[in-house]
Amino acid sequence: MSLYRLIRSATEKKTILNGKAIHARVIVSGPGSDAQTCNHLLTMYSKLGYIEYAQKLFDRMPVRNLVTWTSLISAYSQMGLSDKALDCFRSMVLDGEITPNDYTYVAALSACAQLRALRIGKEMHARIYKMEEAVNSFVNNSLVNFYGKCGSLKSARLVFDTIPDPNTVSCVSLIVSYVQCGENEAALRVFLKSLKMGVKVNEFMYGSLLGACAALETLEVGRQVQCLALKSSVRMDHFVVTCLVNFYAKCGELDSASRALREAEKPNVTAWTALIGGFMHLGKCREAIDLFQEMLSDGLKPNEQTFASLLGAFSRDEGIQGGTQLHCLITKMGFQSFSFVSNSLLDYYAKINCLNESFRIFFEMDVHDTVSWNALIAGCVTSGCYESAVRLIQDMLLEGFSPDIYTYSSLLNICGDLPATEWGKQTHCCIMKPGLHSNVVVGSALVDMYAKCGRLNDARKTFDSLPRKNLVLWNAMIGGCAQHGFGTEALQIYDSMLRNGVKPNDVTFLAVLSSCGHVGALEEALHHLGSMTKDFGITPRVDHLACVVSLYARKGETKAAYDLVKNFPCAPNKVVWRCLLSGCVMNKDLDLAMLAAEQILMIDPNDTSAHVMLSNVYAGSNMWDEASMVRELMEVKIVKKETGCSWT
Repeated sequence: MSLYRLIRSATEKKTILNGKAIHARVIVSGPGSDAQTCNHLLTMYSKLGYIEYAQKLFDRMPVRNLVTWTSLISAYSQMGLSDKALDCFRSMVLDGEITPNDYTYVAALSACAQLRALRIGKEMHARIYKMEEAVNSFVNNSLVNFYGKCGSLKSARLVFDTIPDPNTVSCVSLIVSYVQCGENEAALRVFLKSLKMGVKVNEFMYGSLLGACAALETLEVGRQVQCLALKSSVRMDHFVVTCLVNFYAKCGELDSASRALREAEKPNVTAWTALIGGFMHLGKCREAIDLFQEMLSDGLKPNEQTFASLLGAFSRDEGIQGGTQLHCLITKMGFQSFSFVSNSLLDYYAKINCLNESFRIFFEMDVHDTVSWNALIAGCVTSGCYESAVRLIQDMLLEGFSPDIYTYSSLLNICGDLPATEWGKQTHCCIMKPGLHSNVVVGSALVDMYAKCGRLNDARKTFDSLPRKNLVLWNAMIGGCAQHGFGTEALQIYDSMLRNGVKPNDVTFLAVLSSCGHVGALEEALHHLGSMTKDFGITPRVDHLACVVSLYARKGETKAAYDLVKNFPCAPNKVVWRCLLSGCVMNKDLDLAMLAAEQILMIDPNDTSAHVMLSNVYAGSNMWDEASMVRELMEVKIVKKETGCSWT
């Protein structure tokens, strides 16, 4: 058997001992080892994962050729050691004796893409343009991938447009680049262009397109892509199954997502995690936990993404117990060392008002990142611990971390809640300097802050200046107008939101119904309440009921308000009954007032306002004995009316 076949056999069988024995035989044979044999040995060590042996062999080689340099650069790049790959490429160029070829450039550009080293990659591109007469498809595809990974989409598109005959790899590289940068519509346009050029769909293109459709929530387009993939006989590997499950889940089609998972052959943990995340996204926390238990019973081991998604279920639904048990399972399986999981744990405890536990996890973490700081700061803001939040922001800056959009969002929440207008303005200036003011997350926080501080003109200016508006931003503007009594303006903004194709959620309707209350538009409020279920599939909450009941009561239609409460699918809370009671007191509806007061006292026997309002109803109807009885009952229960005060 020839020496080359022996080396290849050792590589295929992944036996390092045989490989070292062959290397020893080569050394014993004498110093005259040719470059070709050394190149084979170098490739063997690289493929077996012993890159340090490959480097030692490279250093001792008396003669190195183009294959030698390219093999080592490729090995470093494929193993994720991108810095060393670029150092090796730099040494090759400085050596000056050997000129890189297409394969060398592909390996070096891959390293630049991994490091997001835009400047180095541009220098390499300039060298290729200067030194090479023609650039083949491999190098062009690598350039498209490199610019896309670095977020330079314009350059990626320019390179793509220079390719005379783009192939599947070229199109996939550009589509993936657009999707990763959030330019999903542009990705779909490239896909349509590739179809006209006759480019075939493969699993990577299919998965990326499903990701774009999921982000845009374009169900019909995604289904058309799925049909095309089935006709093209695209292989349904784990990556494709996960993308398909994620697509249907993000579009709210949980039945289709579940079907895609269960019809797949042995779906992996990533697909299960995508489905769990889909149920979480739609607020179906209990179903997500049931899926997790089913996944465990199938013998699959959860990963860090699974735990991070599931922790959200325990923090969102107060009725679900078991977050601490999940924490124990995370510790037992050794996942707490992952900063991603530790950040989720920290966020979970902050959301259930266990800040001490959040701080404990934070200080036990070996490495903090911006997400860790942001989660703890947000927890302090949510709990009203503003001084602690400000100190954490100061510590974060002292540790050398730069604030991002979420840090600024928390800081703006503090300014709005206090309220502190001047702090808010200064924060706005800090946001303007790095150019973050056009980001929709920061923009929403700015609008909310200005609205809470009573500066609706500034809120509207900020709102109008943002090029893209998501649901949170629309809600902030509608809610701000509603909060300050500008009901007509709030309803106009809501109409504009619908015209822009943005679907409202339960928070939107709360602001809309509140706005109807400010302008006294009872019929419009009833229309919007019915529209929640009929047009958007949103189940009204008791908060929405309270808005309409309050509006009914202020219109003097207390009986209609009571009928609405009786027919409401959810059990009303004391806020709803108090709205009805206020209307009954104002309209002197004694019977309903007594009923509403009784309902409040059944929920909270020590509710002071219910006793006082019921006493006032009796007094207003000249039923002095009954009024006196309620007052005596308050004394027996030791229920005291809070003393009124005026803050100046």
